[in-house]
Amino acid sequence: MLVDSHCHLDFSGLAERLPDVLAAMREREVGAALCIGVNLEDFPKVLEIAMQADNLYATVGVHPEYSDVEEPDEARLLALAAHPKVLGIGETGLDYYWHKDKPEWQRQRFRTHIRAARRCGKPLVVHTRDSAADTLQLMREEGADTVGGVMHCFTENWEIASQALDLGFHLSFSGIVTFKNASIVKEVAQKCPLDRLLVETDYPYLAPAPYRGKPNEPAYVRFVAEEIARLRDLPLQAVAEATTENFTRLFRPGKS
Repeated sequence: MLVDSHCHLDFSGLAERLPDVLAAMREREVGAALCIGVNLEDFPKVLEIAMQADNLYATVGVHPEYSDVEEPDEARLLALAAHPKVLGIGETGLDYYWHKDKPEWQRQRFRTHIRAARRCGKPLVVHTRDSAADTLQLMREEGADTVGGVMHCFTENWEIASQALDLGFHLSFSGIVTFKNASIVKEVAQKCPLDRLLVETDYPYLAPAPYRGKPNEPAYVRFVAEEIARLRDLPLQAVAEATTENFTRLFRPGKS
């Protein structure tokens, strides 16, 4: 059984399809999915979805792209993360693609998430785009290695990957790894230690081949795992078992 370690089941038009999504997951042997929070205003919907099935879970956080939303503080994140269905803090991190001026509010928000994660002992879900050096620097400064987490939808090179791994983080690969031109991502997926590797869809984004350009599904995480198995010359079962074990060890579902 596989686990989709990062999806957005609460997005508009998707939550209504939840029965179909769960059925497709069963058909493709995807045993669980982590529904990622991106702002506090919509967190109740994320949690509500996680409550609808034993194999769905949630995280709480404010995405670095969002500037016009409630700004989190540690106390608020800790209170929401106390729910047993909430397995992690995030999606958090830095995004200089959308915020090219590298705003200080974004960096401070990331620090707040790391501090909250350390206090509650739940792992971080980290987003980084055009900001890898600053992301890793803040992780070091705030002691993110003491709690760990995952660099989601990883697209950086092996040098950045190595630094994240040195901080005790996992690397999660999305449908991008199936794209023909994703040579850097494929290289990292080959080199990443098997016990630090996760798979995800980032549903509804980044559908893998052969569905590229179409709506994604948590069930399609199987295609991500198949490509990683091909790259590493491993049976799919070995990748499925490893990534599921990694998810369970990192996020501890049912142990909160």
